[in-house]
Amino acid sequence: MKLGSLKEGGRDGTLIVVSRDLRRAVRATGIAETMQRALEDWSNAAPRLNALSDALNSGDAADAFDLDVAALAAPLPRAYEFVDGSAYLPHVERVRRARGAQVPESFYSDPLMYQAVSAGFYGPRDPVRVTSEDFGIDLEAEIVVITDDVPMAVSPEQAAGHIQLVGLINDVSLRNLIPNELGKGFGFLQSKPRSALSPVFVTPDELGDAWRDEKLHLPLVTHINGEWFGAPEAGVDMQFSFAQLVAHAAKTRPLSAGTIVGSGTVANEDTSLGASCFAEKRTVETLEHGAPRTPFMSFGDVVRIEMFDRDGHSIFGAIEQRIEPAAA
Repeated sequence: MKLGSLKEGGRDGTLIVVSRDLRRAVRATGIAETMQRALEDWSNAAPRLNALSDALNSGDAADAFDLDVAALAAPLPRAYEFVDGSAYLPHVERVRRARGAQVPESFYSDPLMYQAVSAGFYGPRDPVRVTSEDFGIDLEAEIVVITDDVPMAVSPEQAAGHIQLVGLINDVSLRNLIPNELGKGFGFLQSKPRSALSPVFVTPDELGDAWRDEKLHLPLVTHINGEWFGAPEAGVDMQFSFAQLVAHAAKTRPLSAGTIVGSGTVANEDTSLGASCFAEKRTVETLEHGAPRTPFMSFGDVVRIEMFDRDGHSIFGAIEQRIEPAAA
């Protein structure tokens, strides 16, 4: 099934079930008011939401309506936790090389991960607001999974059973602020503002055989101002599966239902498949030409991130956002 949230009902939105073709929707009235509530009672809510999804897709759902993507909030407008990994080795190597840093030896056996902003997410058509272009505005096209309650110290095998939803994210980065922050030895803060989530999250069974080994084996497609930017294969060059990432996050603490776990920027060794962020593209250009040729994003630029099934149908809908200056 596919789930989203309308921009109504308060800060956590109103939960809706969305049709497989992303054209119709129905409110989950009487099942769960919000996605957060559904995840907190997933064993009871999921079968009822599935039944409503079946009715919607067969044309039998009462009170169904045409879906307006502009009316959508993020599926989880705010979450208790968002922990973002960096599971793609090519991305880690290139971006660290760009700032003169080495990949830690432990990365090959232990994921990189940080605690990201979760108090609010942009909806799929909301503008990204940034104070200054001088900050080095960048996108990061990633995949996320959403969990139910995860006990502390679960194994990866156990963690796999706690992954209930899958989605996309534009993990916005302000590249020119990152070196000084990381130089302090304490991690990201100002350099990682709010991110944007895809129009819908889907259950893993919606992905068919593209979801295997707790990885999503499809290209993640990014366009900038209507121009192709990249389509790396998300199931290739992923050093750690989502089950391993969830288990890593839960090593010393339980994870609350509604925790979002990110893959990190999707990247392949094969640079002909393009990039999922400007930092990586600029690094490849530096290696090839001695200096980057592509600037970071400017006000007015539009980013579009989307994933299609093998038949060419959009799975999650598109994140499509304009970069705009923040209000004074």
